[in-house]
Order: sequence, then C-alpha cells, then structure tokens
Amino acid sequence: MASLAPASFGAALAAAHDASGAQHYPQGTLYVVATPIGNLADITLRALHVLQLVDAVACEDTRHTQSLLRAYGIDRPNAQLLAVHQHNEAEAAQAVAARLAQGKRTAYVSDAGTPGVSDPGARLVAAVRAAGQRVLPLPGASSVTTLIGAAGLVADGGDGNASSAFVFAGFLPSKAGERDTAVQALAQEPRAVVLLEAPHRIETLARALVVLGERHVTVGRELTKQFEEIATVPANALPDWFAAGRDRTRGEFALVLHPMAVAGDDGAEGERVLRLLLAELPVKTAVRLAAEISGAPRNALYETALRIRNGGGSADDDAE
Repeated sequence: MASLAPASFGAALAAAHDASGAQHYPQGTLYVVATPIGNLADITLRALHVLQLVDAVACEDTRHTQSLLRAYGIDRPNAQLLAVHQHNEAEAAQAVAARLAQGKRTAYVSDAGTPGVSDPGARLVAAVRAAGQRVLPLPGASSVTTLIGAAGLVADGGDGNASSAFVFAGFLPSKAGERDTAVQALAQEPRAVVLLEAPHRIETLARALVVLGERHVTVGRELTKQFEEIATVPANALPDWFAAGRDRTRGEFALVLHPMAVAGDDGAEGERVLRLLLAELPVKTAVRLAAEISGAPRNALYETALRIRNGGGSADDDAE
C-alpha cells in the first residue's frame, strides 16, 4: 500500500491505550473499524486499541490486513484473521456470528476506509444484527466524505447556495448498456452524486459521463496519499483531463457530480414541502430540510416560512 506513514507507531499504540483503554468494550460484539484510505497516520486511537484488543479480525483480504496491522506494530497469527469477501459472504458471516455467540470480540475491517460501503461488510453486519448480536461502529476515514469536503458543492447554474444533500451511487455497472442507463438516471438527479471507480475503468467512466455536459465533476485520485490529485472540471471535459497526464489514470478514484439548480416551478415545490415540514418542525429545521429536499434557495424559503408563520398568526419560533 503506497502511503504516507511514520517510521514507527509505537508511541501511537501507547497513546491509544492511554486514551481508550479505560472505556468499555463488551464481549460478543462485532467492532466495525474504519481504517485509512491511504495515509496510515489517519488511523484513530480507538481503532488501534480495538485492533489489539479483539480476539480476531475479519477482513476482505487477510494478506492486506496482515500488512496493515504489522505497519502499526500489531502482530497477529494468521489464524486470527478471518476472510470475509464476496465469494464467501454467507458462510463467513455465519462463522463470525458463531464466534460472537461464544463471547468473542471480533473486528471487521475493509481493505480501506469505512466498512459497509461497497464491500462485504454490509452483509456481515446484517447477519450479525439478525442473529441478535451487537454491532459497535468505530468511525474514521472515508473516501466519500473526504472528497465531498474538498469539492465545494454549490449547485451549477443556480444562485450559489450550497447543498449538503448527496447520493452515494458507488460503482456504476461494468456493462456498457447498463452503465449508460445509470448515467441517464444520474442526469435527472439534482443532488450531488458520489461515484467510485477502479483505475482500469476510469477512462470508460469518463467517456460515459460526457453526456452530462457542463455539469461540474470533482475527481479525487489517490486521496490522502503522496500523489493525491483533486480537480473539478465539466463532465464533457473529463476524457481530455485524464488524457492530459499519463499518471492521471493510475490509483484509486472517487468522483462527485456537483448538484444542479432545480428549474422553474417558481418555488412552488419548495413551498409545498416547507408547509408540510412547518406543521411539525421549528422554522430553521423546516427551512434546512425543505432546501435539501427541493433544491430551492434557503434564503427564499426562510422568508416564505416567516410569511407563513406570521400570516397564520403563530409566534415566530425560529429562535432555537
């Protein structure tokens, strides 16, 4: 794993014990542990402590996870690493559930980032919860939120209002027809959309997204790693952007389609949603949710909310 890593994590392991050791870690629990997406220093202290504490570590790739653990100075015999991948999900999930039933603490890590997103972790967690056993998440790195934080998601063609709403689409289908159908559906989605792609398919995806025209796309390549690159370009310029540098198709990719301004209902849809929300929620909360749901400008919705409240004879309850 190419990464930016300190020479030794000995001090970090000691700090992890000092910071997290006194907390309660129940037995018979599946610990869903986020790991770095590239930069090994992005591990959390609680993750380091739990990865030392548990009886076994379930993972997508035992060799990859063994290398990761050793990079942190955590030495585990291979027998304590349990393979959970797309070819054995059902059986492996039952095996993990059986260990938990015996009171064993077990961690699950994906190859990188937060488990349960485009990896077998979701099925494992579902099986464990269905068996009535506890799941305890340890938050941390995620390529999805990392890229969103760097993208500056402001609606294209709109009034400059930012929107916090987004859709996670993950990997689009590999077959051309299915992929094109998926892209056509994305063209109708006004919210931001997060995509993931492998290096051997990134140019194909770039060509497929050209139909989105001038809609802005932020590309994150090798996020948090030494050769990280983040750029925002129109969708119809993506193939040229990738062709402009020989290294631009190398590494792991996350992309986010920027949100679009919602056209022309003169605010009717936003007001409809706002009125429904105002019946149950304070003004500020109703305005925020109505803006995210409808795409209408938040300032305009706020003025409408005050008009509705004042016109209805209710006291202004926007002080929260």
